[in-house]
Amino acid sequence: MIFAAIADVHGNHAALEAVLADIEKLGITDIVNLGDCFSGPLEAGRTARLLIDRGIPTVRGNHDRALIEEQPDEMGSWEKTIYPQLSPGDLEWLKALPFDMVFKDVAYCCHGSPAGDLDYWLERILPEGVLHLRARAEIEALARSIDQPIMLCGHTHIARTVQLSDGRLIVNPGSVGCPGWKDDEPVYHQVDVGHGLAAYAVLEDTAHGWQVTHRNIRYDAAPMAALARENGMDRVGNAIESGWLD
Repeated sequence: MIFAAIADVHGNHAALEAVLADIEKLGITDIVNLGDCFSGPLEAGRTARLLIDRGIPTVRGNHDRALIEEQPDEMGSWEKTIYPQLSPGDLEWLKALPFDMVFKDVAYCCHGSPAGDLDYWLERILPEGVLHLRARAEIEALARSIDQPIMLCGHTHIARTVQLSDGRLIVNPGSVGCPGWKDDEPVYHQVDVGHGLAAYAVLEDTAHGWQVTHRNIRYDAAPMAALARENGMDRVGNAIESGWLD
C-alpha cells in the first residue's frame, strides 16, 4: 500500500497543483489531507476546486474551523481575506469535515493532535519562543488510545517523522503552501522552514514496515508571494518565496 499525505495548503493553489502533479507522476492515487485548506492571503476558491472536486479525504484544521464558527466581521485576517471567495457549498464541505479520522484502516489522521486542533503533537514551545521536539513520553501519551501503525498530523508546518518505542510512526508532512508563520500565544514564536518548496509526504508499506519519504516540490511561487503582498501580508509573501518570514 502507498499513499500521500498533504497538509496546510492555506489557499496556495499553485503549490497544491505542483504537489498533485508530483503525486500523479509517482502513480499514487490515494491522498489524505490534514486540514487548514483555505485561510491566508491567497486563492481559497481555486484551492477549493482542487480539493473538493477531487474528493480528497480531509480532516478539519483550526483555520477551517474558524471559517465556519466565527462571524465574518469577527474573523481574523487570514479568514477575512478569503471568506468571500468560498461558496455556500464550500462552507458546507468545511462543516462536514471530521476532527479526526482513520484512513484506509492504517493511518490515524488529525490536524494538531488527538487533544485539539491547536495543539502541537510533536513539538513544544520553549519559554524563549522556540519550537523544540517534545520528549518521546509526551508524544506517546497522546497516542495511547490509537491502534493504527501510522499517525498523521499537521499544524506546525514542520516536516517531521517520529518513531515511537513500539515502532509506530507519527508523521507531519509539512506545509504544501505556507512555509512560514508566527503566533503570539502562549509566547511569541515563529517557524521559518528555510525553503519555499511545497512539502508533502509519501507513505509506503514495505516488507520492512512503513517507509516515509518527505518530498519538497519546486514550483513558480512568485505569483503567490506577490498576491500575499498585495493583500497586505508581506511576511507571508517572503515565506512563500523563500521559507523565511524576514
